[in-house]
Amino acid sequence: MPLKTIPPLSRRTLLRALGSGAVLGGLTGCGVPAAYVRPEDRAAVDLSSTDQRLNWANWPLYIDTDDERPSRRPTLEAFEKRTGISVEYVEEINDNDEFFGKISPALMNHQPTGRDLIVVSDWMSARFVRLGWVQEMDRARQPNVTRYLDPQLRSPAFDPGRTCTVPWQSGITGIVYNRRRTGREIRQVSDLWASDLKGRVTLLSGLDEAFALLMQGNGVDITRWTADDFHTVCDQVEQQVKAGQIRRFTGNDYIKDLSSGDVLACQAYSGDVIQLQADDPDIQFVVPEEGAELWSESLMIPDLARHKANAERLIDYYYDPEVAAELAAWVNYVCPVPAARDVLASAQDEASAALAENPLIFPDEEMRSRLAVARDVDPDERVEFGKRWNQIAGL
Repeated sequence: MPLKTIPPLSRRTLLRALGSGAVLGGLTGCGVPAAYVRPEDRAAVDLSSTDQRLNWANWPLYIDTDDERPSRRPTLEAFEKRTGISVEYVEEINDNDEFFGKISPALMNHQPTGRDLIVVSDWMSARFVRLGWVQEMDRARQPNVTRYLDPQLRSPAFDPGRTCTVPWQSGITGIVYNRRRTGREIRQVSDLWASDLKGRVTLLSGLDEAFALLMQGNGVDITRWTADDFHTVCDQVEQQVKAGQIRRFTGNDYIKDLSSGDVLACQAYSGDVIQLQADDPDIQFVVPEEGAELWSESLMIPDLARHKANAERLIDYYYDPEVAAELAAWVNYVCPVPAARDVLASAQDEASAALAENPLIFPDEEMRSRLAVARDVDPDERVEFGKRWNQIAGL
């Protein structure tokens, strides 16, 4: 397959991941345990062998498209041609909580969702796994996943061994700043609180997006953080808000503030930065010395999906390094298939080959040593923590 050069937009540049937790908070108050689905009740009769189709719900701008005909998706069309499986691809996920609210009534009432494959952020995936709303995958049908999945993403706390989830794309929450405007480097989380940045710093508004990096700035191991660690961060952020250090809390609109110069440094997603750097080479992305969070948005097969084997086959297709490379060249997130790096490195197109050396797509070992996958906020913590964080962030 021909590799494509850098796209003009990333998904996160257009969408705001609120991460408010409002929907689950309501469910928790009403008794989430009653909504739990036992393992023996999760599967439906699989029609894959006789019904060659698949329904896939994903986020906008999260798959490769053709430059001249944006309605075409080259890797997906190649899968359909190779397998004979027709894929109904719907870009219907704009926010994790909103989508959770959309399909949760069916899942808690043990009804099919009409979707065979969905993609949500790992902190939301944790809810689905905990509630028993997704099925275990048959790795015998997924040799590419078994062989090529990034070792650093293989066993998150919410899904040990990745039995129910497979990363679609990954990313890093770090710090972005304008080196020309700051006149110096930023290397640590504590640098955000420097006096020369007063009023020109933003943090991410969503609890699940923001807390891990701030904890790492305190030297916390985010794979096993505690309630005390969380409240310490809240105390610090509250103090910085009162001092006027933090301009505001944002979704993806930090990009506009950074580009205009209203903000000099901010929490940010690695997937946004490649295009920002193409427009302004003074934009720098930093994995702080204390570390940064490595996250994913993952593929899952919901309960009672009628085309489970077809979904497993599609997931494995995207873990072929050749296919993963083509996708990575378009979306510009951290590729969960490290072997795709060699494919890109051998590309004749210079822009694609350059991506193989970009640590924001293929982190090097030094950067990886400072990355960690955070444990998620569990249901007992979410209401209390969400209430406190949202008060600080003004949500």
